[in-house]
Amino acid sequence: MGFQSIKHSFRRRAAVAAAVSLSLSLAACSHAPEEAPPPSLISEHGLLRVPEKSPLRSELVVQPVELRQAPHALVFPANVEADPAHTTNILPPLTGKVVALKVGLGDRVERGQLLAVIASGDFAQAATDVDKARDALELARKALERARGVQQAGGNAAKDLEAAQSAYHQAQAEFDRAQTRLTAMGGASGQHALRTMQVTAPLSGYVTALTVSPGAYVNDATASMMTVANLDTVWITANVPESDAGQVAKGQAVDAVLSAYPGKQFRGSVSFVSPLLQADTRRDLVRASFANPDGQLKPNMFANASIDVPQPPQVFVPDSALLMNNDNISVFVETAPWTFERRTVELSYDETAGARVVKGLKAGDRVIVKGGVLLND
Repeated sequence: MGFQSIKHSFRRRAAVAAAVSLSLSLAACSHAPEEAPPPSLISEHGLLRVPEKSPLRSELVVQPVELRQAPHALVFPANVEADPAHTTNILPPLTGKVVALKVGLGDRVERGQLLAVIASGDFAQAATDVDKARDALELARKALERARGVQQAGGNAAKDLEAAQSAYHQAQAEFDRAQTRLTAMGGASGQHALRTMQVTAPLSGYVTALTVSPGAYVNDATASMMTVANLDTVWITANVPESDAGQVAKGQAVDAVLSAYPGKQFRGSVSFVSPLLQADTRRDLVRASFANPDGQLKPNMFANASIDVPQPPQVFVPDSALLMNNDNISVFVETAPWTFERRTVELSYDETAGARVVKGLKAGDRVIVKGGVLLND
């Protein structure tokens, strides 16, 4: 083989070797291990740090806690009562026989409406006294007019005129007294001729109690014939334990819920706090006034009364910030930008908007309010 042939063969082998070497190098590069992605969460000494390029940053929402003043709702058993200021026991003016009963138990009555008619000897005597007094007054008036006429004619002494004037004034006073007594007994013009007295309603409302019937004798003028209660405004009386009595005061808002009206709330306010505890139950009676235009609140209904007790400003967080950690409730608090620590909190009670935190957080703290469950594990 000549020199040129050997040289050409060597060059060809060198090229092939170079190609193989390049191929091996490329193959080696294609099988090199890939670089590991950065961690999404780093735990350091009890703190959780979210790195800059972590996808968690787009999932977490951090907000400062809310500091607000919200009342504390205390719930007590209660019952509906008629307002004593708008409840009247109807007493008979005098003893006698009930000759007519114009209303029944539960009836609606208006002020001045006739309730009952009673025949009474005492009433007849009072009517007779009015007739006598009226007759004496008329006689005294005529005598006074004659005395004035005689004196003007010069035929009567001044003392005679003065005596006539005195007699007239006394007759007028006696007539006024007799008429007032008759009116107080329920007497009216011409009514005494029938020897009956009328019992009328002193206020508008409902007949809530009735103890007489037609034909019955009313022998005790101090015993109630019936009770009329105006139920346009009623009381809901709560039984407050001694331990909570100091937190309740007049004017506080009250929400009442009754089993008769599921899902409906009645709104009122505390109008009376008893200065004495009930000796048998050691509870304080707290009465709240409620408007009752539709008559839905009926006396003796049971209710649950929720009284709003004012509280100092406290920390509130959204419910979404709360996480279960074993048997505790916790939140994630930001200690530095994108660095958090788990903190156990204590809640006071359920709220309609947010959760009231009584221990574990303070004003100015920032907590995760959304996405905290991603850090919970």
